[in-house]
Amino acid sequence: MPQTRYVIIGSSHAGLSAVEAIRLTDRDNPVFLLTQEDTLPYSPTILPYVVSGEADPEKIFLKDEDALKGSGVVYRRGEKVVGLDLHARSIILKSGEILDYDKLLLATGAAPVLPPVEGLEGVSCHVLRTLEDALGLRRAMEGSRSAVVLGGGLIGMHAAENLHKGGLKVTLVEALDQILPGYFDREAAGLIRDIFRENGIEVLTGSVVTRVFEDRGRCIVSLDSGEERTADLLLVATGVRPRIGFLTGSGIDAEEGVLVDERMRTTHPDVWAAGDVAQAPDFFDSGKKRIHATLVNAVEQGRIAGMDMAGDEALVPHPGGIAMNTYRFFGHRAFAVGLGGENSGELSPHHLVEKTGPRYRKIVLQGGRLVGASGINDGMDPGIIAELIRRKIPLQGLEERFISDPLGTGRVLMSRTWR
Repeated sequence: MPQTRYVIIGSSHAGLSAVEAIRLTDRDNPVFLLTQEDTLPYSPTILPYVVSGEADPEKIFLKDEDALKGSGVVYRRGEKVVGLDLHARSIILKSGEILDYDKLLLATGAAPVLPPVEGLEGVSCHVLRTLEDALGLRRAMEGSRSAVVLGGGLIGMHAAENLHKGGLKVTLVEALDQILPGYFDREAAGLIRDIFRENGIEVLTGSVVTRVFEDRGRCIVSLDSGEERTADLLLVATGVRPRIGFLTGSGIDAEEGVLVDERMRTTHPDVWAAGDVAQAPDFFDSGKKRIHATLVNAVEQGRIAGMDMAGDEALVPHPGGIAMNTYRFFGHRAFAVGLGGENSGELSPHHLVEKTGPRYRKIVLQGGRLVGASGINDGMDPGIIAELIRRKIPLQGLEERFISDPLGTGRVLMSRTWR
């Protein structure tokens, strides 16, 4: 094999998955793995547990130096990339160093975005995207008795729960009329909201923050209702944006994220992108490209990118991104895969709702196939659900059986497929 120099920017799930895929085909050529943080690789999903103290920040790393070195990886910490020269096939580091590549993977992830709220940029607030963020938030909790969390997405909900477990009185404010709008419908989100309230967290939905200011060291959040909430600590978790600023003027096509095809190739033949930074074809509408910022998609996209970079002939192109998340909170388990079925006459959602427990199940069918499912404390297997959707396995004649027993019927269907 001719000499190839692989460079991967970003050391979380997509980057590590790419390394493993490259090494299955190419054991010899050098792989440079860069991160702008001064740490070993870790999963961002662990950060809320660092905040609560449930996870030891010294024991959260996915790989240590020996493991990386054993894989032939040159791991470089604290290396922020500020530019890309496609013609010279090189990246420019903040230090001024120029690093050449033959094949480049962009796995730079996403960064928090502050909403345009009056006064917000002038107050002390926290975000939660990196280990440094989590440790800073943990330090700020010492001596604090209360917190306001802005944003009812997964990061905000995880953070609110773990701040509460850390002993703080917590208020969560969401501008939309439900929490977790990207994952669950209103009914399921309402059940989750109620569990948070029962555990002592104030959850305000449909509440728009109009102003934020400080008074005698405390943060005051003004709401459109005229009410205010005062807290020792403010966490903003209202959204993220792919880290693609260094690509400006480079020639790589990007919209919300870096545009890629089903092999994770960008518009340049020597550059790939994967994970939260990649805007890839959607499973349900291949004519559209979306960012599916989930751990599952990051791992899969990183693997495909790595296989393609190394010329692995066993590569199966990415079937398209599917929304998929599992979520554990206060001892409960929830998940959502695929389409939610809201506001569409073409989809057929089937519900099972039990307030006690609580228990929730939603199955969405379209044209005799499963296209989505979600549940709270339900026995469905998200992995089987995702495979039934991806493989487009027909349910004709088995719809009622599947709706009443999705786990057992799903296993039977998958068993037939594997034979």
